Amino acid sequence: MPETPHFTGDANPYGGGDPYADYRTADFPFTHLVDLADRRLGGSVIAANDEFFAERENLLKPEPAAFDPERFGHKGKIMDGWETRRRRGTGAAEPHPADEDHDWALVRLGAPGVIRGLVVDTAHFRGNYPQSVSVEGTSLPGTPSPEDLLAPGVKWTTLVPRTAVGGHAANAFAVDAGRRFTHLRVNQHPDGGIARLRVHGEVAPDPAWLAALGTFDLVALENGGQVEDASDRFYSPATNTIAPGRSRQMDDGWETRRRRDRGNDWIRYRLPERSEIRAVEIDTAYLKGNAAGWAALSVSDQEGGGWSELLPRTRLQPDTNHRFVLPEPVRGTRVRIDIFPDGGISRLRLFGSLTEEGADRLASRHEALGG
Repeated sequence: MPETPHFTGDANPYGGGDPYADYRTADFPFTHLVDLADRRLGGSVIAANDEFFAERENLLKPEPAAFDPERFGHKGKIMDGWETRRRRGTGAAEPHPADEDHDWALVRLGAPGVIRGLVVDTAHFRGNYPQSVSVEGTSLPGTPSPEDLLAPGVKWTTLVPRTAVGGHAANAFAVDAGRRFTHLRVNQHPDGGIARLRVHGEVAPDPAWLAALGTFDLVALENGGQVEDASDRFYSPATNTIAPGRSRQMDDGWETRRRRDRGNDWIRYRLPERSEIRAVEIDTAYLKGNAAGWAALSVSDQEGGGWSELLPRTRLQPDTNHRFVLPEPVRGTRVRIDIFPDGGISRLRLFGSLTEEGADRLASRHEALGG
């Protein structure tokens, strides 16, 4: 994996105009992966030791942090992030905080999984960001409380060692822990503010839960489905098509730029394991003048290709959920949707169940990841 760009030091004071004009960021190699802490998947900041200036819940807002230079409250400047008060030492002779002093927040991942990279975003925290950050992860079954997570016997794995960060910057860290995590502990040393946290990785679903469900959406993010590739991500990411729930507005789906050639657009998905597909939904909600005209589905049961027809090219209607019961179940590990000629869809659902051998392999992988 290429080296991740790193930022340190203060940003310049805000001088007016676009607050993002001097924001420091880069193309990071893992940000195409799903955000495991996404609120839409059920992510939550369940506790923090301090949130005096700005609430911990802001960390997981899906939209970029906003900045209003004139917005103040009784406690001071109101920031769109998590901000703690300034730490102090033990007295006049020792006014500075001790080296080990820090603030922390506990984050429950919406979809437990293997973390490939983290972004600790300090957007608009120009002189009030933490000097350094560290991140730890753990895996606990069920729905542990903050007290359960902070208990002495809980084992935490260091994902990001204490590292200096920069203000008004996307501070990114590659992670190679090779385990499944359910919760994070985000530490800022000694204090300060963080605008957003993004936890990019691959969902590792609980095989016991999927077995209990029987029939479920095989391509859903929370069940371990993923987007392998897409022809176009101009207006919105292809992963939106397998996000939870129905689309809430146009940019909550997948929309491509207008084609001026004779080709078509497509998305290729990977299922959690070998599966048996029985029914399909293709939703074009909120896509009214820009929905795909037609769609076709194909399935592959082998790594190198070997695609066969799952659903023939079918006319789509704008702002409509289309349902198809397959004449007989179809087995495979990967699915591709082709839309003609361009446009978009908001959601794709593939209902079915894991095959016996697929369920066995998923259970073995779950155990290997420490699940």
